[in-house]
Amino acid sequence: MLVPKYRRVLLKISGESLKGSAPTGIDPDALNYMAQQIGDVHQMGIELAIVIGGGNIWRGGQAERWGMDRATADYSGMLATIMNALALQDALEKRGIITRTQSALQIQAVAEPYIRRRAMRHLEKGRVVIFSAGTGNPFMTTDTASALRALEIGAEVLLMAKNNVDGVYDSNPHINPDAKRFVSLDYLEALNRRLEVMDSTAVSLCMENKLPIVVFNIFEQGTMQGILSGDTVGTTIAATD
Repeated sequence: MLVPKYRRVLLKISGESLKGSAPTGIDPDALNYMAQQIGDVHQMGIELAIVIGGGNIWRGGQAERWGMDRATADYSGMLATIMNALALQDALEKRGIITRTQSALQIQAVAEPYIRRRAMRHLEKGRVVIFSAGTGNPFMTTDTASALRALEIGAEVLLMAKNNVDGVYDSNPHINPDAKRFVSLDYLEALNRRLEVMDSTAVSLCMENKLPIVVFNIFEQGTMQGILSGDTVGTTIAATD
């Protein structure tokens, strides 16, 4: 049996990846595909935690442009991530994968409160843990929540799942057909080039704590398994010697 490269990982899934071809909401086919990919990784014996976004339902930045108070808009976005987390939890448990959703907001009727040691215990027991509601604070993205939770639980890598691009490019590959994909990047280069991989706070947090980031297209079948088996997939952002 192949020994996985990593023992414990954190997967960041954008809310947009759950809407599939629909303009908003959750597409059942996209949701089930995501659950199947996660299930394949879970079968490898890897301890897997997930942070999920809410952009398919609500975007705080957009609501602010409509005139809503930014903090209120961001709290609404946190509730959207909880809805996505519950949908993903249901899809995973239908596949026999014991899953726990934890929320940074107190909403105990549907999710456990985020407690670091409880989350780690779930992982040790082979359960998938979904972290919802971001960090629980406005003005903080779910990218930042991903970096923070990954460090808190001792994850060995942060997997940034994308749904329309297979890594980090020097320009927008959907506009520029000559855009070059990076196989690897240093944290500072990713920050200085403003490549929009994830927000700068999240990249800086990973850099300060030497947590590698792998950016990949989750809608390419088997890519996540490949990464965790040690294959070179997507773009790796890490410290260079």
